[in-house]
Amino acid sequence: MIGIVDYNMGNLRSVQNAFDKIGAKAVIEKKPENFKRYDKLVLPGVGAFGDAMEHLSEYGMDKAIKEFAKSGKPLLGICLGMQLLFEKSYEFGEHEGLGLIQGEVVPFDKSRFPKPLKVPHMGWNELFVQKESSLFEGLPQAFYLYFVHSFHVECDDRFAIGKTLYGYEFVSAVQKENVFGLQPHPEKSHDNGLKILKNFVEM
Repeated sequence: MIGIVDYNMGNLRSVQNAFDKIGAKAVIEKKPENFKRYDKLVLPGVGAFGDAMEHLSEYGMDKAIKEFAKSGKPLLGICLGMQLLFEKSYEFGEHEGLGLIQGEVVPFDKSRFPKPLKVPHMGWNELFVQKESSLFEGLPQAFYLYFVHSFHVECDDRFAIGKTLYGYEFVSAVQKENVFGLQPHPEKSHDNGLKILKNFVEM
């Protein structure tokens, strides 16, 4: 059974529908005390980092997510949900994250772009696999996924399982033991995204 964390930040139904397409049962869960019932947990998210952490804290979900991660069961953060896994973000100020992975969330640095590019980074782009991960089982070394974001994570390469080029190279997928994160949206990425979710289900 898969739980999808509902903290009023994001289109949870599209994530649930993607799991339905691969024949997996996923429940949208509002009660943090129920998280431990699930075999796997998904933390989606769209919006501002500070607002998201405020909601998680208000509902007591921050502690419940950390406890779930400690249990050793697979946890997947998607888009903003991936960013929340880190220690800190500089989106509209400075905000503490869940701290499950060492690193921080920073805006795209347009001064590093070799040519004018739009922010947010929006649309299809390639993810280049950096190291073996069960999340990418059966996928090629590079494949396209759908992105929508203005900030990205900076972390040690030991956590980076995927990188993407947009003006410069940035980390687009991470793993630390049982904790996974994807900057792109697998639920919007057709067959490649569904394959990633299927791999997550089969862990």
